[in-house]
Amino acid sequence: MLRIELDEATLSRTRIAISPLWETACALSLLGKPAPAPWPYTAWAGNARRVLDGRPDDDPLRLYVNIGGGFPDCLLPVPSANATIADELARIRDTPADLALAQYAAHFPDGVPEPHRPFVTDPRAAFARVADSLAAFWREAMAPYWPAMRTALEEEVLHRARLLAAEGPDALLSDLHERVTWQRPVLTLHKLRDFTVRATDKRLLLVPVLFSHGMLACSTDDPEVIAVTYAARGNAVLAGGAGHTARESDSDRLALLLGRGRTTILRSLTVPATTAGLAATLGLAPSTVSEHLSVLVEAGVAHRHRVGRQVLYGLEPAGLALVSLVSPG
Repeated sequence: MLRIELDEATLSRTRIAISPLWETACALSLLGKPAPAPWPYTAWAGNARRVLDGRPDDDPLRLYVNIGGGFPDCLLPVPSANATIADELARIRDTPADLALAQYAAHFPDGVPEPHRPFVTDPRAAFARVADSLAAFWREAMAPYWPAMRTALEEEVLHRARLLAAEGPDALLSDLHERVTWQRPVLTLHKLRDFTVRATDKRLLLVPVLFSHGMLACSTDDPEVIAVTYAARGNAVLAGGAGHTARESDSDRLALLLGRGRTTILRSLTVPATTAGLAATLGLAPSTVSEHLSVLVEAGVAHRHRVGRQVLYGLEPAGLALVSLVSPG
């Protein structure tokens, strides 16, 4: 288990950030699993494996596929706010040689493994090569999915930010992941590796990831930031919404009452969502989702709430009761 001891200063600086690079790294690690990728990753993984198979055997992408015991943060820098994939790849490309040498010495005190040797013998060329490889994989395997992913992740950030603002970091950290536990002041990630990190006067950065597939990642090299991934809601966008509808029961009593589309949207509102997010997740046209939401609000089973430039929809008590009492089947 990884235990992160957070002092009050670090806890008070809890933030949430989206990272296309961390999504890409987690997606590549999924391809390293021997079992077939489960829903909703199945179709994506089929195409991504073809992309990966077209790369050379010594391609640095395979460092992310065979992540094993981890690697230095210079290969996966801590995300910054609103960073694009180009921004994050530029940071990798511009990694200072002295930083790489220091992190590799700390991570591999008994000697740097052969696949990583170029990063200490010729850092400039090695980091340029890995940035180019990640960029190519992004274009072919990730970019087509990113608009829908971005929408789902932005909704996740809105949801978590509201929780953080309304109830504080304790409520946020207590509900991150089934394999993450929070008992002040220790955040425990249930992983195979067993060690303790003490975060004093730092920032805690939470990184929501749709490609989590049960994996937890933690970055501890940065002197100012501790970064932790967690599984974001909304990964159905990776299946284009097909997986969700395939799971609806033909004998769904609520669907018989309200219609299948409106029922699907009502059930999805157990987690507040925007029109665009629901459309991307469920594979429906935004106009269709908007029409159903208007009816649900008018009926008093859903409500709308503006957060900045976004409008979130959620369940009223009557809607929650309806979803709870009238179950499928």
